[in-house]
Amino acid sequence: METPVLDSWVLAEFPTPDDLVKATNEMRLKGFQGMDTYSPYPLHGGSEALGLPPSKVPLIALCGAITGVATAVLMQAWMNGIDYPINVGGRPLMSVPAWIPITFELAVLLTAFGIFFGILGLSRLPQPYHPIFEHEGFRTASTHGYWLSVPKLEGVDMQDVQSKLQSLGATQVTVVTGEKE
Repeated sequence: METPVLDSWVLAEFPTPDDLVKATNEMRLKGFQGMDTYSPYPLHGGSEALGLPPSKVPLIALCGAITGVATAVLMQAWMNGIDYPINVGGRPLMSVPAWIPITFELAVLLTAFGIFFGILGLSRLPQPYHPIFEHEGFRTASTHGYWLSVPKLEGVDMQDVQSKLQSLGATQVTVVTGEKE
């Protein structure tokens, strides 16, 4: 039987969103990776401070739209022109202008589904539990708190990380541990 691996994070609260973004940027420049920020609303400059790559959501939306258009056109061409052709009022069997509403609607539908499920996947949601959520002071992240979590790295002393965060203006710094199986 394998023993569980113990994960640790240094959790720091900052008084303002600007202090959080500045501290995140400083910690990233010092070589810390895998950090995450928590705040009650999106932070201007937060993604850049974390060093996140550009969003993949536009590509997901484009793929959903292209899939919707292709599916609608192929579906209507098969149904109206090959599988069950009915000539109503002299209309051509392959009438592309008549297909525009269905094509648009299916493109919008698959784009919306793609974005919804794509964001859930990219955000690794739902995540019902994380050891950081157990810290009593962390509850302020949903109302008025600005938090930064720094994961434990090999060869880095947690006390050193705590002192760096305090020197960057953190009002509260703690170490959170949790078991990961």
